[in-house]
Amino acid sequence: MVNSEAIDRLQAQGWKSRQLSGFMGHSGPLWTRREDDGWVYGLLAEDKHLNPAGVVHGGALATLIDHVVSTVAWEACDRTPCVTVQLDTHFLAEVRSGDFALARASITARTGSLVFVDGLVQVDGRTVLTARGVMKMLRPIRTP
Repeated sequence: MVNSEAIDRLQAQGWKSRQLSGFMGHSGPLWTRREDDGWVYGLLAEDKHLNPAGVVHGGALATLIDHVVSTVAWEACDRTPCVTVQLDTHFLAEVRSGDFALARASITARTGSLVFVDGLVQVDGRTVLTARGVMKMLRPIRTP
C-alpha cells in the first residue's frame, strides 16, 4: 500500500513521480529530482516490491540501479541509447516497505562504444547496494 504522507513529503522536497512505459513502469514508479548538474532517482518501496522474506526483492533494486546507470550513460552519450553489457551488484543491507531508496550513478570511463558506470543505492544515508556497469552505445538504425 502506498503511504500518501510519504508521497506528499517527497513532492514537497521537489521529487516528481515518473510513470514510465515498459518494464520500469511495472517496477516503479520511479521518482526523480534534479541534483547539482545531474539527477538523483528514487523508489518508494511498497508491498508489491517485497520478496517472501518481507524485504524489497533484490530484483527490484537491480532493476532500479540498471535503469539509473543506463540513463546516466544515455545522457553522457548525447542521448544515444545504451544497453547493459554487464552489471555487477552488491547487496549490502535490506530495504523495507515504506523506505525511500535513492539511486545515483556516475561515469568512470568511456571508450568508442562502451561506457563504464558506478552506481549506488542508499536509504537514509545508509548504502544498501553498490553496482558497477558496462553499457554499450547502440548504433543508430539506418533507414533505406
